[in-house]
Amino acid sequence: MTSHRFDAVLFDLLTALLDSWSLWNAVAGSEEAGRRWRAEYLRITYRTGAYRRYETLVAEAAEAVGLPRRVADDLEARYGELRPWPGVTEALQALAGRSVRLGVVTNCSERLGRIAADCVGVAFDAVVTAEQAGFYKPDPRPYRLGLQALGVAPERCLFVAGSAYDLFGTAQVGLATYWHDRVGMAAPEGVAPPLAHETTLEQLRTWFDPVA
Repeated sequence: MTSHRFDAVLFDLLTALLDSWSLWNAVAGSEEAGRRWRAEYLRITYRTGAYRRYETLVAEAAEAVGLPRRVADDLEARYGELRPWPGVTEALQALAGRSVRLGVVTNCSERLGRIAADCVGVAFDAVVTAEQAGFYKPDPRPYRLGLQALGVAPERCLFVAGSAYDLFGTAQVGLATYWHDRVGMAAPEGVAPPLAHETTLEQLRTWFDPVA
């Protein structure tokens, strides 16, 4: 059995834990339109830095790919429909049962981030949003605020990313990173390799088993 390596985990919320992509596709009207919208939103967000209203960025991304800005309002109204990827809730419940501290660091507004976190079905010890941190990931400040909220040093905390863009930020903070790649995203050029690149959270559980 693998020895205990970390005391806590910080998660990306909207891609690593939740299948937010399906909701974006539904609101956009098709998978193709939803993915274009989401890809443009990611491009805007990751170059934004200091926090600007999340809902505004979502609307700007929609307009940039030819969708009406009102789809951002539709998405906001349906945020409570977000659902976790299969196996996610069970994996986090198993970690919580071993007294592992759990938190999320999400590029979202405070209100929508709280709604999304509640959709996972697990109680988190910390929920840090870009609005609260004042900056969007991959700026290091949201990750550092997450570590502070959990009361853990970077070397004792694992970060679970949904997008490889998180690897730019976690490298600056010294967080080992597990890329939970459910969407099949391409890693951007120059990103540091993750500790693991998996399509499920199954391997994650073994890193928190007690020493046999």
